[in-house]
Amino acid sequence: MANYFKLKLEDKPKDITSFSSLGKTKREFKGEKVGHAGTLDKFAEGLMIIMIGSATKLNPVFSSFSKKYIATIEFGDETSTLDPEGEVVASAPVPTFDALKAAVESFIGPQMQVPPLYSALHVDGKRAYEMARSGKGVEMEARPIEIYSIELLSYDGKVARVECHVSKGTYIRSLARDIAIKCGSRAHLIELKRTQVGPFTLEDVNLTTRELLDKTDLFSTIHLDSKFKKEIDNGWVDKRAILSDSDKAKEFSYLYFGDEFYGIGEKSGKLKVIMRGSDGNL
Repeated sequence: MANYFKLKLEDKPKDITSFSSLGKTKREFKGEKVGHAGTLDKFAEGLMIIMIGSATKLNPVFSSFSKKYIATIEFGDETSTLDPEGEVVASAPVPTFDALKAAVESFIGPQMQVPPLYSALHVDGKRAYEMARSGKGVEMEARPIEIYSIELLSYDGKVARVECHVSKGTYIRSLARDIAIKCGSRAHLIELKRTQVGPFTLEDVNLTTRELLDKTDLFSTIHLDSKFKKEIDNGWVDKRAILSDSDKAKEFSYLYFGDEFYGIGEKSGKLKVIMRGSDGNL
């Protein structure tokens, strides 16, 4: 069991891939697992959650968080990739302000969305973008998403800025495409900035691992009986060892022997130790 557990936030710059943005962290923590929750397109920028060591076990949780974006949409042309890197595949007149505002507001709520053809989703066992680049026809199936809020921030007659809060799995490139079609136009994204993932914002980039974990509201505090320390050291916690749990409904816990921090546990039927070490590791 890995004793290293670290979580940090990164403000990814434009023009590098999410994978490439991990390079510095991988060099710094050589030998440890390093991953991120929620890919950002190369042209996009903004908040990414980076997990190191056994913190990668939280990837499914962080990947399920909702996200907030500020999107810059240029109307008139739709591109093959729905972003600045693609070729123009369709054109239409730009919308009026009133038509655009009405279209934007109509997207609030649960709905089905067709992902971009150029995406990392698997279709018949292959990445959709690989099949698209090879010239093969790809049918992208609509998926359920939800737009919790969306606001038109500005529009100059061709370029609009939109702020939105969306569920996991939502493609903002697809949202821009669909908004344009709704108001009788065509469009593609020219800029995209992710400003929030779950409880985390860009203002949190300097917080410690413990401070970030506390913001998730996923952790309870469990006090353990030292009589069972040998068994606990093997990675699983006998229920008889649990003296108290501050919130049994929480998915994860900080584990303590008295006032001494022991590690982090995951409640998956039985209580499993996923990180062991001093609270200095956090």
